[in-house]
Amino acid sequence: MPISDVSSDLIVEVGASSFALHKFPLVSRSGRIGKALIDAKDGRISRLNLNSIPGGAEAFELAAKFCYGINVEITLSNVAMLQCASHFLEMTEEVAEKNLEVRTEAYLKDMVIPNISSSISVLHRCKSLLPVSEEIGLVNRLISAIANNACKEQLTSGLMKLDHNFPSKAMQNMAPETPSDWWGRSLVVLSLDFFQRVLLAVKSKGLNHDLIIKILINYARDSVQDLVVRDPHLVKGILLDFELQKKQRAIVEVIVSLLPTQSRRSLVPTAFLSSLLKTAIASSASTSCKSDLERRIGLQLDQAILEDILIPANMHGNNHTAAYDTELILRIFSIFLNLDDDDEEEDNPLRDESDMAYDFDSQRSPKQSSILKVSKLFDTYLAEVALDPNLLPSKFIALAESLPDHARVVSDGLYNAVDIFLKVHPNIKDSERYRLCKTIDCQKLSQEACSHAAQNERLPVQMAVQVLYFEQIRLRNAMSGGGHNQFFFGSTNGHFPQRSSSGVGSGAISPRDNYASVRRENRELKLEVTRMRMRLTDLEKDHVSMKQEFVRPHPANKLLKSLTKKLRKLHSLFRINNLKPAGSKANSESRFSSRRRRRYSES
Repeated sequence: MPISDVSSDLIVEVGASSFALHKFPLVSRSGRIGKALIDAKDGRISRLNLNSIPGGAEAFELAAKFCYGINVEITLSNVAMLQCASHFLEMTEEVAEKNLEVRTEAYLKDMVIPNISSSISVLHRCKSLLPVSEEIGLVNRLISAIANNACKEQLTSGLMKLDHNFPSKAMQNMAPETPSDWWGRSLVVLSLDFFQRVLLAVKSKGLNHDLIIKILINYARDSVQDLVVRDPHLVKGILLDFELQKKQRAIVEVIVSLLPTQSRRSLVPTAFLSSLLKTAIASSASTSCKSDLERRIGLQLDQAILEDILIPANMHGNNHTAAYDTELILRIFSIFLNLDDDDEEEDNPLRDESDMAYDFDSQRSPKQSSILKVSKLFDTYLAEVALDPNLLPSKFIALAESLPDHARVVSDGLYNAVDIFLKVHPNIKDSERYRLCKTIDCQKLSQEACSHAAQNERLPVQMAVQVLYFEQIRLRNAMSGGGHNQFFFGSTNGHFPQRSSSGVGSGAISPRDNYASVRRENRELKLEVTRMRMRLTDLEKDHVSMKQEFVRPHPANKLLKSLTKKLRKLHSLFRINNLKPAGSKANSESRFSSRRRRRYSES
């Protein structure tokens, strides 16, 4: 504290600290202290309590030094504290010129407000100065400054990119461009409520959605423990501490509420959405939060990988619970498959029905390539969850039946998953086994899968017979060279029902659906041609082996050949010598012919 030869006449208490000071310098700068001394009943007060001063003893010590005329250095770390303390002590221009409040205000205007990182640093320190920092408007000023400077930064970055694409001579010697999200990474120091207010402010100013997503990902990684862990087994079964769970729930719900509006071409990574959903489930987040995440993942399911949809189930200490939440995945896949039903109308509810039926360029309508990609992902997921011994057959059957027929060109993935499930669950009921195998389209199995299925003892006999039946039809079509297309793609089969833009069967087929149907038929034709070539190759090999079997020598054949040679020699001798009469010759020839007949009958 200030050193003086005059003994102190006032002791100021701030928390556990006491300051022995003089009344005159304090009253000359602080209106609050002057009023406190004047309002004293006896007029002679020697002790003053200021426990409620923002910033505590540290803030009062700096303010007291300023009252004594000692130079106080204002920095980013103490400007917010001094601003709030000067307001609390009423160190304004009305009390004295160039008082502390004016000094801190000048520093804020010159050094803090124009700079994004400085504003973020000062805003971070305002958290411990509430509610005074909020009452004097410092928090709102800093948030507005961050939003305005961020948009200026975005505009400057865009102009620099434009100049980079069309450089001038003056631009060639400039320093390299800095990343446009450099300031966004510093937002992780803010508390959740301040972070939310800053994001809402920058969104209202039109900040780029890509940048907002990067900021949200950075904040989530630094704020939630193990949020972006892709391995579900690291999250499964962990009983979070109640306070930590409460904190994580609040962070996830705020981040989800700040995500940009969802679209099929969303910039939000699917892995990040999946991690948010896993944390939301583990922290018991609100139903609306989890539903929003499910919908976002469903709309861009064609961008997901297996780890993104392996969502662990809440076990709650029960070891007999299934490892994965299959019902949640069913909802996500249903969202993807029903995009035509909901999202087309949400985009423009005033659209005409004819426009809806023939709008095959709609961004919302899932293309056939996306459906096929998702079907492969789904079959991989089925094979993974089939390894869980606690998964009920009814849930696995519901999964297997969820995809429509046109979603798969080849059913090998589904067959593999079903075979794994039957191997892991050998005690499944016959009715469930039969229903599960009915989900497999035998006509879409490859030759290798058909060969495996025909010998698979885990399958019902009906399916093995069906596989052999379709293999015979394929072989017959391959041999005859006709009737193949009519069987596999004729109107009587109906494997690929037409879909209108509303997602249900309709008599009016849109050009998009017709084109997709033709593409599916072409793919299936190419696949069947490949199958037939393989089958013909096998037939050629069988034919060659059969010919070799006929030509291959046999011991009985050798004996017959030696006898034939001997008989031929005897016959030639008879003809040369001409010793026998014609009758005996005829008898010998008849015996020889009878022997030849016996030889063929024996063979």
